[in-house]
Amino acid sequence: MNVYVQSILLGIVEGLTEFLPVSSTAHLRITEALMKIPLDDAYWKMYTIVIQAGAILALLLLFLERIVGFMRTFPKGENGDRTWLTHPLSLTIVAFIFTSIPALLFKKWSDRNLDNLTVIALALLIGGIVMWIVDVRSDRYEPTTTHVEEMSLGHSIWIGLCQSLSAIFPGTSRSMSTIAAGQLVGLDRSSALEFSFLLSIPTMLAATTYDLLKEIHPSKVAQAAGAASAHVAMNGDRWIVLAIGFAVSFIVALGVVEWFLMWVRRHGFTVFAIYRILLGVVLLVWGSRFMR
Repeated sequence: MNVYVQSILLGIVEGLTEFLPVSSTAHLRITEALMKIPLDDAYWKMYTIVIQAGAILALLLLFLERIVGFMRTFPKGENGDRTWLTHPLSLTIVAFIFTSIPALLFKKWSDRNLDNLTVIALALLIGGIVMWIVDVRSDRYEPTTTHVEEMSLGHSIWIGLCQSLSAIFPGTSRSMSTIAAGQLVGLDRSSALEFSFLLSIPTMLAATTYDLLKEIHPSKVAQAAGAASAHVAMNGDRWIVLAIGFAVSFIVALGVVEWFLMWVRRHGFTVFAIYRILLGVVLLVWGSRFMR
């Protein structure tokens, strides 16, 4: 298959799945395996991280007005009852910190399993079951938090710790982790989803920046992480392939985020949970046969 066509397809997959609770990492790995792209290839590993920047740019544009509004109300909030520690922007940073610490501690383990389809399949399956149970449970109880401005510091820490699971176990999904975690502590679907989007911005920016630094200064980053350096050789074609994936993921993500918000408000997350479970089962049973 032409490498440019591969980049278009991977960009579509990234844009479609980055903000849905189905794990973009899992879908990119599956797509790469079906295309016979070596899962341990350094360039394609870097590629799958960098094209996330296209999706995050789309999210930044869609949430720009909301983010500017948060900045204007800092630190007292829209209702004047927030502090510098409980304002939504502060809670986002706190959650990011509690995501990053476990993710860094278990990074070596995560890197070893990044291309393990069995780990990805189990994460999809278990995450789907958890998400389904949590979403059904949330229909039986009245939410105690219906706006991001009502969240507490405890909510933020809990959601951050739960999101770290997505960094440790490939296939878990950042969105699934944060949404389910939020619903468990009383957030309604809309506020859990909004905070998931807010938290994904610093998380994805940090991941993308780290990988770009590995490309620009591989030895320095590897030395800081205690790992061996692996420079990715770039040429004109590779930069074009990267640019195509970035642009396609940006365009697709623009439409997906808006659609996802409308869908969740009307139907909830059950359909995504069922999809995860089915995909996890398919991977466990037939994955190794079709993705060699």
